[in-house]
Amino acid sequence: MIRDPFLPMQGIHNFRDYGGYETSDGRRVRTGLLYRSGQHVEAEDADLAAIDALGIRTVIDLRGESERIRNPCRRSDEFDAEVIFHPGETTSSPPHEDVGSTAVTADYARQRMTAVYTRMPENPAMISMFSRFFQALDQNEGASLVHCFAGKDRTGIAASMVLHVLEVPHESIEREFLLTNDAPTLEVLKRQSLPGIEARIGKLDEDAVRSLLEVRREYLHTYLDRVTASHGSFDAYLTQAIGVDDAMRARLKARFVE
Repeated sequence: MIRDPFLPMQGIHNFRDYGGYETSDGRRVRTGLLYRSGQHVEAEDADLAAIDALGIRTVIDLRGESERIRNPCRRSDEFDAEVIFHPGETTSSPPHEDVGSTAVTADYARQRMTAVYTRMPENPAMISMFSRFFQALDQNEGASLVHCFAGKDRTGIAASMVLHVLEVPHESIEREFLLTNDAPTLEVLKRQSLPGIEARIGKLDEDAVRSLLEVRREYLHTYLDRVTASHGSFDAYLTQAIGVDDAMRARLKARFVE
């Protein structure tokens, strides 16, 4: 994919269009309809104006209640999209927000992140939110935006699910997932995440920071291995747990693939 998927933002991390990928039958996922990002608590006025210009009609906020209370998203006066969220918690404290009171090394950070991806497939709140996400894509007009705190783990899995349903090859899905590491706004996430962590456990080295705030191929593989072990395949998980049946798949492909 030649185009730059990242939209210029000053106070939002990892805002990008995850369309544009070629599907297994040689077609292409439409751009301008599927967006992903981190939270918008530090969004600047120019960021909000740029979002308003995208025609986003649905926002899927994968954060839990405590995350939303601590980090309320900024919205412009013109914002009128539907915001879908879970009324309770969607996860235990994300590792990039609170890693505990033990010294954090890069290896420990990767273990914590792997644990997140191990638990996510069986988390009832996340299953519910992913299901509501697909229902919104199926039923709502206009563009959508899916985000969580950092826009990389819960959001990364959500985007991977969509691209899989649209029949984008795994290699491209993996490439899209790893694009998080190229986001030009890592300093935004560091500013939002690291002070709380380092106040508890001290200064982190750069390798530990990157293991917490970026993504790794092994994280995605951990998730996929888990759903395959429990349901036989990613497709079976999407059908049985998330509710993406053949009819919905056909409608989504008709809408999002050109």
